[in-house]
Amino acid sequence: MSSSDPMISIRSVAKSFGPVRAVEAVSMEIAEGEFFSLLGPSGCGKTTLLRMLAGFETPTSGEIFIDDQPMSSVPPHQRPVNMVFQSYAIFPHLNVRANIAYGLRKQKLPKQQQNAMVDEMLELIKLPGYGDRRSHELSGGERQRVALARALIKRPKVLLLDEPLGALDKQLREQMQLELRALQRSVGITFVFVTHDQEEALTMSDRIAVMSKGRCLQIDTPNRLYEAPSNREVAAFIGTINFFDASIKSVNGETANVDAGVLGEVKAPVGDGTFASGMKVLLAIRPEKLSIESKKPKRSAHAVEGVLDAAAYLGERSHYYVRVDGIERPIAVSAQNAHRMLEGIDDQPRPVWLSWSSDSAVILDAK
Repeated sequence: MSSSDPMISIRSVAKSFGPVRAVEAVSMEIAEGEFFSLLGPSGCGKTTLLRMLAGFETPTSGEIFIDDQPMSSVPPHQRPVNMVFQSYAIFPHLNVRANIAYGLRKQKLPKQQQNAMVDEMLELIKLPGYGDRRSHELSGGERQRVALARALIKRPKVLLLDEPLGALDKQLREQMQLELRALQRSVGITFVFVTHDQEEALTMSDRIAVMSKGRCLQIDTPNRLYEAPSNREVAAFIGTINFFDASIKSVNGETANVDAGVLGEVKAPVGDGTFASGMKVLLAIRPEKLSIESKKPKRSAHAVEGVLDAAAYLGERSHYYVRVDGIERPIAVSAQNAHRMLEGIDDQPRPVWLSWSSDSAVILDAK
């Protein structure tokens, strides 16, 4: 983030399509130069919110400000924004240079200046020498870069991206995530990125807004969203997590003693929540925070015995599913194979021990 000044202010914005409420009174601020992601499942309202920023949809209520200017009466072509779609929309009858320069047509710039700007964009997207190629001569990743260059050449204050990596294969998508983040840092423009892919949002974003059913559940940094989710819905959507019914026994400053049933008495940080003795809560532990061993660990503060129910070898890591008496669902465990704790990956039942440290768990309100 290059500045703490808000480039975008969304104030109590709601959108209805007939009886369907697509966005529910959402408010947020996005800083100048920030890479901000709207994350959520299909139908959560993230694309509708992006289209209202672009001016393609009009809010039913509320107001959007871009660079302190209200946008309600500003048509899409007059807003200081540009948009990149998942389909890229590269013109097949134009070469790369003409595609990138397309947005400059109405500015009536001298040809020499246009060429210099296009050359600068080709360097920026790492495609120098590609100016004369047609769209069918480009890979998916190259077409995506051309679409970005065409959107960036007019230097908008805000670039809106609607799942622009969704059409790429996994390996290319991961490569483009890093390139897109580096590009954003290079140009310093505010990016608002829509995705349903948690890893994509975590990789690229300064902050993320997690959305569900038209509501904004939590806005935070990737680290905070993953390590300290504010509620069960956010915790479950951002990666995999194990939930255990529990109750608060006592609270001592920033730590609580929790009765977690068959897991025993567990100490865990209270985070930003407000908890009191006797309160019903959820104890949440990420799979990679759990250690799995064949023998009872000697030095761990918390441990429980179970039976290995299933295992999956994924190359750099393995996933294990362990059944523990008194817990309905198998406990998910993730372990890096560089330090594998169980030899022989199979799904034959066998006794195992799970252990974790006191700072590995998160306490969430059971409601």
